[in-house]
Amino acid sequence: MTQPAPPPFDDLRRLTGPNLYFAAPGAVLETGIGAPVPAALVDAWKRRIAQARAALGWPEGPVTVREHATGASLAFAAPGDVLYAATEVNEWAWLSALADAGIDTGETALQPGHAPVGNDGEAMRILRSVAAAEGLPRLPALREGARKHDLPLLLDDEQLSIGLGTGSLTWDNPELPLAEDVPWQDLHTIPVALVTGSNGKTTTVRLLTAIAIAHGWHTANSCTDGIYLDGAMIEDGDYSGPGGARALLRNRQAEAAILETARGGLLRRGLGVERADVAIVTNVSPDHFGEYGIHDLDGLAQVKLTVARAIDADGMLVLNADNELLRRHAGGIDAPLAWFSTDDGHPLLREARAEGRRSCGVREGRLMLFDGAQAHDLGAVADMPLTLGGLAAHNVQNCAGAALVATGLGIAPDTIAAVLARFGSDHGDNPGRLQRWILGGGVQVYVDYAHNPDGLHNLLTLVRQAMSEGGRLHLLLGQAGNRTNEAIGELAATAAAFKPDHVVLKDMDGYLRGRDSGEVAHVLRESLLRDGVAADAIVECLDETEAARLILAAARPGDSLVLPVHGATGRNQVRGLLDELQARRWTAGMPLPPPAAADPAG
Repeated sequence: MTQPAPPPFDDLRRLTGPNLYFAAPGAVLETGIGAPVPAALVDAWKRRIAQARAALGWPEGPVTVREHATGASLAFAAPGDVLYAATEVNEWAWLSALADAGIDTGETALQPGHAPVGNDGEAMRILRSVAAAEGLPRLPALREGARKHDLPLLLDDEQLSIGLGTGSLTWDNPELPLAEDVPWQDLHTIPVALVTGSNGKTTTVRLLTAIAIAHGWHTANSCTDGIYLDGAMIEDGDYSGPGGARALLRNRQAEAAILETARGGLLRRGLGVERADVAIVTNVSPDHFGEYGIHDLDGLAQVKLTVARAIDADGMLVLNADNELLRRHAGGIDAPLAWFSTDDGHPLLREARAEGRRSCGVREGRLMLFDGAQAHDLGAVADMPLTLGGLAAHNVQNCAGAALVATGLGIAPDTIAAVLARFGSDHGDNPGRLQRWILGGGVQVYVDYAHNPDGLHNLLTLVRQAMSEGGRLHLLLGQAGNRTNEAIGELAATAAAFKPDHVVLKDMDGYLRGRDSGEVAHVLRESLLRDGVAADAIVECLDETEAARLILAAARPGDSLVLPVHGATGRNQVRGLLDELQARRWTAGMPLPPPAAADPAG
């Protein structure tokens, strides 16, 4: 039987801002023929891109080929108002290169609305038509005006804005003004910080937001939970991509913006802004391999460091000196660097101070901030609620990183110290991220996000350090469906290494991502058994809230309960239950109150 030919490509994406490949909008195609991609095919693709650019009157720009384990990413820069046309160009160029090499893709026939392979004249006619229908004739003059006035311009499928926050104006794309009609004198920018990394992003965003509000700014922030202004939710959902960033930066009440910038958004669309005042990479650890050509830690580090493209000579890129990958990749970065660490004596921090650059680290139990001129004592680490008495080393890092970002935004050290001294003392400060309840009978309950092996390892290390002698370890465990079975197994192996006495397997509400309910739990169970967890210690309860209640019902005095709850509804229900148990002075062995009705808004 003749086997069908592999698909000619796996994915086409529009890049709306600075991205992994270059600091401009454009389009990227993921090849579908495996690796390595023959050099002759790449050269033919590049020639076709040049041909199309010339025919369409597009300027020259970067053309990038990033080879990886399953093929190559083929990316080229294009005008920001014709990115659908750019994806059509990329598709035509690649299919034409394959056809020229005699590779049958099954795609050579003319398809309505698509540029045909094998008829260059007709292909260019169609591509010109697509670009003309999409293009915005007034955009070049507006972009030039924004450049002359040193103002940011944000463009997406529906709107264009100039300036940021309180100094912005936004127009629908079909109704763009003439450049001479823009009130340039009324427009300005606002302080902007970008936050990315494998773990700690949302905690850092929330802490920075609290510091910026204490400084007196009406502060907008975006994260995986939603978009907020002054801590009040505007809209819930995952807004850690460029769409969430642009929505906040167009809010005319915002005087500052703290933007979570996740891997997925960076790879799918790029950054939401061309420039930021400060960016931070909290850390890089194994997660999300196998998507968009990212198959290893070096590739993941390059993705996270895309934020450096938004930092110019007047800005600052804040990096974690305790993270080996960031240390290794920092050498190729042009942006001014600032380092943080759990050790103020780290060589990179000493070097930064010697060169008059900012740093933040722990010295003799106190968090020390160097602002480029002098050192500031921000307080005892053990007294900062986020650190749980200094046990949570990863939150010590988050505090140090946030302090550096805040000083880069121009916020006074006294303000930073005051917020560090109180943030995390209320369960509403950082919901779902390293929260602890101590209930009757010495039962300790931890709620955290812990969505990858590194995050779970950090959490369980802390819990083991704080456990009562003779207490048992209970763990709620789940994983997103878009992880490979191998990655799911690595999470299970991390859990098994801490020898839990009781594991309840769940679905991650809203994160099945193509898998059937219970499928991830099955992979986790098989992995736990292989790694030595007893079969009778593993229970399946797929609903997150019911699974948490099951663990609470099984608790004995002195036990520690670790509840990574990921869905917003489940997290709010579990938090409400734990607050109620604490208020009722509940102790292990007592009945639980009946389940409360779901409240997605919290």
